Amino acid sequence: MFGFYIALAVFLVVAILLLIFRISRLVNVVKGTGEETTKSDNNFNAIMMVVFMVLFFGLAGWYSFANFDAYDPPVASEHGELTDKLFWRTMWITGIVFMITNILLFVFSYKYRYDKNRKALFYPHNNKLEYLWTGVPAIVLTWLVISGWMAWDGIMSEAPEDAEQIEIMGYQFQWSIRYGGMDNKVGDYDYRLIDAVNDHGMDMSDRANYDDFKNISLVIPKGKPVLLKIRARDVLHSVFIPHMRLKMDAVPGMPTQFWFVANKTTAEMRVEEGNPDFNYELACTEICGEGHFSMKKIVTVLEPEEYEEWKAEQKSWLSKNPDFMAQVPEDMKELALVTAGINE
Repeated sequence: MFGFYIALAVFLVVAILLLIFRISRLVNVVKGTGEETTKSDNNFNAIMMVVFMVLFFGLAGWYSFANFDAYDPPVASEHGELTDKLFWRTMWITGIVFMITNILLFVFSYKYRYDKNRKALFYPHNNKLEYLWTGVPAIVLTWLVISGWMAWDGIMSEAPEDAEQIEIMGYQFQWSIRYGGMDNKVGDYDYRLIDAVNDHGMDMSDRANYDDFKNISLVIPKGKPVLLKIRARDVLHSVFIPHMRLKMDAVPGMPTQFWFVANKTTAEMRVEEGNPDFNYELACTEICGEGHFSMKKIVTVLEPEEYEEWKAEQKSWLSKNPDFMAQVPEDMKELALVTAGINE
């Protein structure tokens, strides 16, 4: 709220200065002091350029440092450290260039304002300068692009075979989470099988579905690869876990995926943040309708042993919905009963 009042005060000051400038100009026009008016206007505009520069960089710097923790949460995944390194490398390079060029822009506007006693220097071309300001940015940008591409290629590479498979499906306005069960393999699905109960469209002709289970929140192990198999049921959504530096769109008709390794449990992050109520959050970052804001899930990171214990306690989706045994092929019913943990 304090920041809002600061911004409002700055806006009012600028508005008042513009009104003063306008009134001063009209008075000079009425008096007929044309040349003096031009000189006065140029001086005023030049000074305002410098004032704006100081205010802009001052407020931008203050806001950035004051709210740094809000937009740079601690990293809690292995690839996140590399992602942050690439981000800040790009920010430093582009930020320094931005500051130098804009400071020169405002200072030159002040220093070289119109003066009838000064003649402009005609400087049409300089090959060395052309090579410099074309070659240096080209080399730096090529380096940034290649390093970013290499990092992205590593992040999007094939997930390890022992990765924990979890399916996340987005729909207006909720996430549905399905685990691969004890065989650690998410079963096949068919969108034509989706109904009020079988919201993932699980295909009961695939044995991998028999031990799959659902959970209301996302629970993952620390130090073990996790493969998120992502899809959407209606419109575009986007899976986002900020502390994991994880973001991947959920696209209808085009499954996507993202694998990562969490390196801090929820308990460890609570200690690091000094907040006993801290929780990782899964959110949607693709505006998907009026209920977009409600697409949130708690993400819990457990030690590997705790995670295996939690996983072993979960009951299969099929055992909770035995009516779907009717969709299991006859020659696979016995296997389904055993795998799903259903007692006849």
